[in-house]
Amino acid sequence: MISVLLVDDHSLIRMGFRLVLDAEADIEVVGEAADGTAAVSMCSALRPDVVLMDIRMPGHDGIEATRDIVAAGLPSKVLILTTFDLDDYVYDGLRAGANGFLLKDTQPADLVAAIRTIAAGDAVLAPGATSRLVRQFASQRPEPAGGEADTQPGSARIRQALTGREQDVFSRIAAGMSNSEIAASLFLSEGTVKVHVGRILAKLGLRDRVQAVVLAYESRLITPGTPPADRPGRPGDPC
Repeated sequence: MISVLLVDDHSLIRMGFRLVLDAEADIEVVGEAADGTAAVSMCSALRPDVVLMDIRMPGHDGIEATRDIVAAGLPSKVLILTTFDLDDYVYDGLRAGANGFLLKDTQPADLVAAIRTIAAGDAVLAPGATSRLVRQFASQRPEPAGGEADTQPGSARIRQALTGREQDVFSRIAAGMSNSEIAASLFLSEGTVKVHVGRILAKLGLRDRVQAVVLAYESRLITPGTPPADRPGRPGDPC
């Protein structure tokens, strides 16, 4: 059974999510919170598997609450819910440690699938919106200061760490493509892509593909607004 905590300052929105999730045999809503402070406290007490976290709330907002949940070492995984007019908040939420984000107008079936995916240990990025959102965040943000740059891999270090084929996969992760879409794009099996994704995360010291998306654009390895190149692997590149 997947336990879920609903966090939103609008009771009607929480009610809507509860109606959707209560219909699923393998999902249980264990609590509701109307602000970030209550969310952190309830996460500590209930230790839900997944937290559906709104961003803009009075007082302690969703970004601060996400950061606190992650810092406390709680097992709960955070799925941020947002709308297009809150793009900049999403970026900060992902950096705070969220495991993914969805748009509030997502279809019920997609919401349920996302909860199951995150509970299983994977990350979720809103289909079709990832490229637009993350590219916008990256283009609006300045280059990191010298001190910060020393703590994150730059594009040169990423290229040194990854093989040519892994760079192909990495660029497609940054564009928000799923494993099946990456496999079709590179003419690889989905299992092979999954292996590449695992190696990329391990080499770059990343928790999941959400962090990979953020890093790809922060490091300027991917140029905002430019889709990944469809080029064949170089001779000798592992597949």
